[in-house]
Amino acid sequence: MNPFLQSSEYIDWQHPEILAAARELSGNSTDQVEIARRCFEFVRDKIRHSWDYRLNPVTCKASEVLEYATGYCYAKSHLLAALLRANGIPAGLCYQRLSVNDNGAPYCLHGLNAFWLPDYGWYRIDARGNKPGVDAQFCPPVERLAFPLNDKQEADLPEIWPDPLPVVIKVLTGYDTIEDVYLNLPDVELIRPASGGSNGKCGNG
Repeated sequence: MNPFLQSSEYIDWQHPEILAAARELSGNSTDQVEIARRCFEFVRDKIRHSWDYRLNPVTCKASEVLEYATGYCYAKSHLLAALLRANGIPAGLCYQRLSVNDNGAPYCLHGLNAFWLPDYGWYRIDARGNKPGVDAQFCPPVERLAFPLNDKQEADLPEIWPDPLPVVIKVLTGYDTIEDVYLNLPDVELIRPASGGSNGKCGNG
């Protein structure tokens, strides 16, 4: 679990403001499920999704997301991972591949999280922010993610990553406005098994 507890360039949980927020969210609780729920709901509800609210600047590091209280789904997942790790809870990054307009191509990645608890194992949560038609919740062991998979080119990527994918970092650090990010959302090519089986989804920024 060590890689999923480390501080890194983008999951910079040792930043003083991240540590302070993590302490405030945990309060006097020692219940890791409760602490994880508080962290999830804070990022889901208090950090505004950049595109939903049309908010600049483009954020990437967890500390930037906290400072400006805004981020695309990828950036919000960086902050949630940081808050969980700061509270000693192993946390990683997951991705879905989703249709940008729910109507086939183009497709893009969507960023979310998984965290580890002894009673549940790895459990995925999606803190992108709710809105009409999106209702992500924290209710382990049942997953309540933001987006269902609707076509064969959408997929739940099975990996849990300790650090963000390079293609995500390239977009978040390579463009200055949320509009430019939206026009260049990161994507990956799906590799299908020879039998033609399907994967799950990678979701929208």
